[in-house]
Amino acid sequence: MTTSTRKRVLGGLVAASLFVALAGCASAPEESESTGEASGGAVDGFKPCMVSDAGGFDDKSFNQLGYEGLQKAAEELGVEPIAVESSSESDYAPNITSLVDQNCTMIITVGFALASAASEAAQANPDIDFVSIDDIVDTDFDGKTDASNIKPIVFDTAQAAFLGGYAAASYSQAKKVGTFGGMNFPTVTIFMDGFKQGVDYWNQENGDSVQVIGWDGTDGVFTGGFEANQDAINAAQGIVDQGVDVLLPVGGPIYQSAASVIRSSGRDIALLGVDADVFETDPSVADLLLTSIRKLIDVGVEEAVTEAGQGNFNSEKFVGTLENEGVGLAPFHDFESKVSPDLQKQLDTIKAGIIDGSIKVNSYLAG
Repeated sequence: MTTSTRKRVLGGLVAASLFVALAGCASAPEESESTGEASGGAVDGFKPCMVSDAGGFDDKSFNQLGYEGLQKAAEELGVEPIAVESSSESDYAPNITSLVDQNCTMIITVGFALASAASEAAQANPDIDFVSIDDIVDTDFDGKTDASNIKPIVFDTAQAAFLGGYAAASYSQAKKVGTFGGMNFPTVTIFMDGFKQGVDYWNQENGDSVQVIGWDGTDGVFTGGFEANQDAINAAQGIVDQGVDVLLPVGGPIYQSAASVIRSSGRDIALLGVDADVFETDPSVADLLLTSIRKLIDVGVEEAVTEAGQGNFNSEKFVGTLENEGVGLAPFHDFESKVSPDLQKQLDTIKAGIIDGSIKVNSYLAG
């Protein structure tokens, strides 16, 4: 995976709860006489589609990355995708049904919250390929994906968050760092788990005692949703008031609420982003960002769509790790001069240890 492949710029996104054909894509593909494929390289009739979760495609994070991967693959294949934005949980099943009715041949659901609706639709429509971002779609809890036409794309972000926690502890002068999440679900707490483990590893290796506020390894501070609202402000404020100087919000746009609390505090508090390199996706908070804990949803979606578009849909689960570059830590950008000069070398060594197994990172996806 090249750096250029991973970096996307979202342009011309029309975010609506209606059935929106994405702008800026190539014209309708023409069938090849010799191969039956579209002129852009897609099999005849291929139509990739996507449903967001309630965060929306302009969340500068999770959903946006999924959309960017879809658009990139569609442009390369020469097809025109369809994207539907959800406003609430009640939109999930109807939005998927609308894409089935529009003859989509692949439907990508963005977020674990859509797993139940995706399972039902996939089993009812075995001829449609489904891709589930952040959930293996095991609604009957038998340890297997519910249908053979569903490809799960999940990310062991605890590995990258471990690096983020170590960096946060290294940076902290207050000896207190904080984190809070949208909801207490595994795809959220996996960040918080890795972050805490990274702080603990810093303490172990450096004889330090940096505390983690907001997550004790089992429970912690949650906003109850994934909106940048007063609940997110209250959660961030409660942690900032305890004296932290690094803050990790996990849950799409709730980082925006954390940023507003940091600015209001008048204190030197660093922010960590999640999913995307938020320094790039949201310049308005770039001056606050120590780094971001990345999961390359855009790359996973692009590869899955491209394979399906070429007639090679593969339902095998993809787990993003440090080794396959499905997760990673973003550069320090403007904070590069503010962190310890040898921090990056330490992180490189830790990363190698996680990859070779000499440093254990626990998560529900590990093993």
